[in-house]
Amino acid sequence: MAEHTDDLPATPPRHRAAVAVLLAATAALYLWGLGSSGWANSYYSAAVQAGSQSTKAWFFGSLDAANTITVDKPPAALWVMGLSARVFGVHPWSVLLPQALMGVAAVGVLYLTVRRWFGVGAGLIAGAVMALTPAAALMFRFNNPDALLVLVLVGAAYTVTRAIEDGATTWLVWTGALLGTGFLTKMLQAFVVLPALALAYLVAGPPEWPRRVRQLLLGGLAMLATAGCWMAVVALWPDDRRPFIGGSTDDSVLDLVFGYNGFGRLTGDGSARFGTWGEPGLLRLFGRTWAGHASWLVPAALLFAVAGLLITRRQPRTDRLRAAVVVWGGWLLVTGVTISLGEGTIHEYYSVALAPAVGALVGIGTSVLWARRGQRWARALLVTAVVVTACWAWAVLARTPDWNPWLRPLLLVAAVVAVAGLSIGVEAAAWGAGVALAAALLSPAAYSISTASRSHAGTTPGVGPVAAYRPGGLVDTLLDAPEVTDEVVELLQRDSDRYTWALATIGANAAAGHQLATGDPVMPIGGFNGTDPWPTLEAFQRLVDDGEVHYFLVTPVGSSSSISEWVTANFSTVEVDGLTFYDLTQPTDG
Repeated sequence: MAEHTDDLPATPPRHRAAVAVLLAATAALYLWGLGSSGWANSYYSAAVQAGSQSTKAWFFGSLDAANTITVDKPPAALWVMGLSARVFGVHPWSVLLPQALMGVAAVGVLYLTVRRWFGVGAGLIAGAVMALTPAAALMFRFNNPDALLVLVLVGAAYTVTRAIEDGATTWLVWTGALLGTGFLTKMLQAFVVLPALALAYLVAGPPEWPRRVRQLLLGGLAMLATAGCWMAVVALWPDDRRPFIGGSTDDSVLDLVFGYNGFGRLTGDGSARFGTWGEPGLLRLFGRTWAGHASWLVPAALLFAVAGLLITRRQPRTDRLRAAVVVWGGWLLVTGVTISLGEGTIHEYYSVALAPAVGALVGIGTSVLWARRGQRWARALLVTAVVVTACWAWAVLARTPDWNPWLRPLLLVAAVVAVAGLSIGVEAAAWGAGVALAAALLSPAAYSISTASRSHAGTTPGVGPVAAYRPGGLVDTLLDAPEVTDEVVELLQRDSDRYTWALATIGANAAAGHQLATGDPVMPIGGFNGTDPWPTLEAFQRLVDDGEVHYFLVTPVGSSSSISEWVTANFSTVEVDGLTFYDLTQPTDG
């Protein structure tokens, strides 16, 4: 284990070159063909477009520039993408570019965090494992909020690491601010790692325990202040002058925090249950549709975490190896259990949150055991990690035997050579370790390259050859925006400057597609999946009477049937490309 000093020694040129290669390769993986996914998740892309047109929509995270309703998440990730769209214009590349850059930054921050205590090699391994985690290769090329969430959480782990070094309160305040930013990205999901970070400082922080407690409380206040600032503004803003809070049942952020985006994800109660993504249980991460996303090195990471705790069982309270295991092992354990047992809407790509912890534990464990390679037990643990990782990778690859069938034989050869090299003795351990690392990263790298080489759209993107065994052939297009023809665009843009909304439709799916195609506000009645209670029939009727809405498109989703029934019974139709639009300026005799 590398000893830390306040001023880290200068990095040798060869190490700087290795770090540059890691970041450049990560950038290539995340930026390569970035625009191939088009608008990716059109739901968020439409909100980015709205934010580029309206500062109010940007602040609240509205789905349309006329501020009907917000997305069902807080707006921090949209703030970043919205600023990019304002600088570079609204197109897929400007929406996805910040995601890829945040991925490269997250890998870099993870490297810096692990390197401080365990050396350049450990940092490089940690960064490589994270970068090649298929879920990371997916989400850092997609416009869901997870990219920003992972970046700020890795940043929080870095600041806790610095706090454990010198006991400075400032670092814990920064930790709280970063966690608060994570809350403004995906709400309570950001706090899943909080127990691990707090426990690590409580156990290993240099000051006496009363001061450690006070410092953690100050960090907690910073977290609450950061998380609460946006919520306070929303609560104080007059209800009739801001958009409805999407995902809530009563137009309040608190309901969104503790319901749809909070405990509802765990219990499956209410609107937080939208589909079933794998049977809840402790083995969910290893299930058929989940395993390829982030589970490849989870067994090895857990093995290294246990080994770290055993190695440090007689060490002083402030031992840094133990502290690191608490940070990253606690992160992996709590996040993994939360995802595994959640009975609400828990998507496979949520497992991207495991990537930093898995990478850190593998990098740290490899470094610590390598430093002890002269002892048989250390080499035995490295061999065990290689065998477990290879066996699990073989099992996952076997689920799609027709996909790159050469991978399994190559994996077997690499694993055998690695085990032989690590087992023979210290002299052969060096090349054995190199082959072992290649064997461990081979399968997730193949999945990641496959993921980056194809387009993804909708709300449930998957990695690698996941389409081959998703139930019902579900691939990447659930709730994807429909294609909008030129004829439809021409219809909606005709005299659109006379109306606040060129079109209204139920659910954000169709609304997003038409809004992105026309550039004009489209009212997404009922929000994400059409079930939010806004606008009401009475409110919609007032808007129509005031001449605010031009057309209405009936869709087969959502629960706002009263609006659809009223429109279809009272307004004339226009047929364009097989779609029936109701002209809300042309009432029928009915």
